[in-house]
This record gives sequence, C-alpha cells and structure tokens, in this order.
Amino acid sequence: MPRYRSREEMYAVRAQKNRSLLMYTGAVIITFLGLTYAAVPLYRLFCSATGFAGTPSTRTQAASGPEFPEWMPEWLKTLLSPSTTAEDRFAPSRLIAVDPADNPKSRRFKVTFSSSTSTALPWTFRPAQHHVYVLPGESSLAFYTAKNNSKDDIIGVATYNVTPDRIAPYFSKIECFCFDEQKLLGSEIVDMPLLFFIDKDVLDDPNCRNVEDVVLSYTFFKARRNQQGQLEPDAPEDVIQKSLGFESYELAKKASDESSKGAPRD
Repeated sequence: MPRYRSREEMYAVRAQKNRSLLMYTGAVIITFLGLTYAAVPLYRLFCSATGFAGTPSTRTQAASGPEFPEWMPEWLKTLLSPSTTAEDRFAPSRLIAVDPADNPKSRRFKVTFSSSTSTALPWTFRPAQHHVYVLPGESSLAFYTAKNNSKDDIIGVATYNVTPDRIAPYFSKIECFCFDEQKLLGSEIVDMPLLFFIDKDVLDDPNCRNVEDVVLSYTFFKARRNQQGQLEPDAPEDVIQKSLGFESYELAKKASDESSKGAPRD
C-alpha cells in the first residue's frame, strides 16, 4: 500500500487517478459510438473491395479505388483499397474467353438478369433479355429498359448485387448504368447498357467449382441528397441493405437506437 506524507497528498493522488479513469472511459465510449455510426459505410466499403455479400467489382473501383470518407485513417484506406490483382483484372489480355477445349475446367455460365423498383419511384424497369451464357473472360453486353411513367423529370439511382455470393469477386463490370445516377424526363424511355465479364480466376476457386447459374439483380430508387450533397437512394436503410444483398448479415445498430432503450420512460 503506498505511503503518503499527508492526507491532502492522498486525496490529490486519488483525485488524479479518478480523473484519468474518467478520461479513459470517455475515450472508449466515444470510440465505440463512432464505430457504431461508421459500421454501415465501412461494411459497404469492405464488400466493394472484397466482393463480400454479393457486391461485384467494377472497373471504376479498380481504376481509382473506392471513395473513402475524410475521417478514415490511412491504414484502413490501404486495407480496403483494391489490390494490384483487382486492377490487372481489367487488362485487355484477361478479356479473352477461356475455351473448354483449352481448359477442361471452363464452362458456360448462365447469367440471369433481375430487376425491381422502389414503391416511391414511378418507373418501369426491366431487363431487355432474360439471360445470357458467357465463358470466363468473355465480355458480354446486356441492356435494361427504363420508362418514367410520370410527367415529371426524376433522378434515380440503382443498387445491385450478385448471387451466389461466392462468385461476386469474379463478376466484373466494365461499363454500367449503375455507376452514375440516371435522369429520366417525363414519360421518357431509355435503354441502359451493361458490359461485364466473369474473371477466369473463377476456374481456380474450389468454392465456385459447381457454380453455373448466376443472378444479377438491380433495384432502382428515387434519388435524394444527403447531408454531404451526394445523391443516395431515398428509402429506409433496411430496404437499401436488402437490395444490396446484406439482409442476412447483422449490422451494428445506431447509437441513437441503443441510447433510446436505456432512456427512462415518463
């Protein structure tokens, strides 16, 4: 037990320890609150970088990397940034169909196209073709058709995911209408192109050995601007997560939800 020269010294030392404990506790609470608010955007970035939860890779991500928030530390940006392999995936030398005659593992994948729209968006949105067959490394062009059923000009944004999840890292988009928001004039009808391929590395993945059917799903939402002035889907968070294929994964709850549970009731 420490020896103090006076009672005042003992009280001063204890007060300092209490202040230090309070500061450490406060820092931990603030850190966890920050992580709670950041859970959803971090999860989306992780899925974009790895193909987790059915999020396919895109040429935009491979060329410039995902857009990280300013508050994110450099080490985490590096961790979530696409690897050199992801960047090389879009090299012309890799966009060559793998013939089954040259590689016994190769096979044609049936890619089925799916579509839906939110109830708040008065659009008709459908794939122009039900499905296509592609070989690994073979680029394929597909179209979706969208019609604005209202007389007003409307901006929409699309979310997408690929099933089964395990093939998402190999499903790559070269060009897609989902890269940018889409503005349709009143009663306008447009054809939206999609250029994609399945990377030939899928043939070396034992988890994809028996995969032959792939589903690419799009959901269009009416767009709104967030606090940063960026366009985002105008829909509840759980609806957006479901359209991205995240409904089977539990995300961290918002701090406001947790604090409301502990708040005393009148």
